Amino acid sequence: MSTGSLLRTAFTRKLYLTVLVSIVLGAILGLAAPGVGAALQPVGSGFIELIQMLIAPIVFCTIVTGIASAGELASVGRIGMKALVYFEVLTTVALVVGLLVMNAFKPGSGIHADPGALHLSGTAQQYARAGASQHWYDFLVNIIPNTLVGAFTGGNVLQVLLVSILFAVAVKALGERGARVVEAVERIGEVMFGIVKLVMYLAPLGAFAAMAYTTGKFGASTLASLGGVVLLFWATGIAFCLVVFGAVARLCGIRILKLYRYFKDELLITLGTSNYEVVMPQLMRKLEHLGCPKRIVGLVVPSGYAFNGDGVCLYLGFASLYIAQAFDVNLSIWQQIGLLAVFMITSKGSAGVAGAGFVILAATLSTTGTVPIAGIMLVLGVDRFLSTMRGLVSLCGQMLGSVVVSRWEGVFDRERARRVLSGRETVRETVATE
Repeated sequence: MSTGSLLRTAFTRKLYLTVLVSIVLGAILGLAAPGVGAALQPVGSGFIELIQMLIAPIVFCTIVTGIASAGELASVGRIGMKALVYFEVLTTVALVVGLLVMNAFKPGSGIHADPGALHLSGTAQQYARAGASQHWYDFLVNIIPNTLVGAFTGGNVLQVLLVSILFAVAVKALGERGARVVEAVERIGEVMFGIVKLVMYLAPLGAFAAMAYTTGKFGASTLASLGGVVLLFWATGIAFCLVVFGAVARLCGIRILKLYRYFKDELLITLGTSNYEVVMPQLMRKLEHLGCPKRIVGLVVPSGYAFNGDGVCLYLGFASLYIAQAFDVNLSIWQQIGLLAVFMITSKGSAGVAGAGFVILAATLSTTGTVPIAGIMLVLGVDRFLSTMRGLVSLCGQMLGSVVVSRWEGVFDRERARRVLSGRETVRETVATE
């Protein structure tokens, strides 16, 4: 095999292996030369920003073409409602699981932290300030952008979602006159996906730099200091992905491990970068190839990034009780239910918010007043390691969202999905991770 052919295979059909090797090498570099690893942050951040700059136009193009081909507008509303039901059920289950695990294992007991000895500083102070200014209705108000163009520059998926739906409905109302507009938007969407394919060649470099930064910045000592908490959260996240999502997948007639193998590239990129938004474009294309109609994928995936933070919800239940246990705050079952109810509201619409999990945690703790907000300092040091699992769990929930709604609508091509997941039908060339 020639060098050119080998490189082409490494960055296309075997991209997941290249990313995995990059993650391992990045971790080794970060541990062996922390200064060098930490200095690579701009490279990892640059890759993430390259993908994020394409998310808004891709969401717009996909939703417009999806709604335009959806038939009656009533079907769009029906699909949206079914997606929201799925999001709410799964995020609630994630919150409950987080609380149950912490009540069972109590990893914070025995720390006996003194609230007066902890002072918010640095990043934690910024998160606390952002959280203190949050209200339960903020995500509803923030859906409306200041300007039409501002929706595409602000990094808020909810705003892009609103503008896209309004534009699509308006074009749909034009009838035949809007056909050329839809065709033009569809062509622009193809160009955007073409750019994604080019950027994905940098995925191994981005994963390498991001992992080198993480291990170089925080190091093994930071991880060891709260290693038990990190391991318990990772074990909980893996169990959630296998058991809860496994049950959902079985109801849809597919096997969860085969689904994860199909999306192995996206999982590894998320593992390396701790950011699952960067895989949105290829996630949408591969879901279409799996057997989910484009009109459903185009609506469910973007809205899922705003409303379906399963990983964030798992973390919220987990971290809030850990802090309470560390401060010897014994929360009654009703107080825990109260926390859960608040989290169910504050966790929605977190897309585009830097440190969303931390901001939501700080907002809820400052609102309820039962657990000292200074406790977020206890988990700040290992938040980077926790955020990786948050992203993986949320991504797994995203994989299933379109499948569940398609199955609910009776349009999921299960036989095609089984062929694809069994490897009997290869991914089309239009998918970036072919």
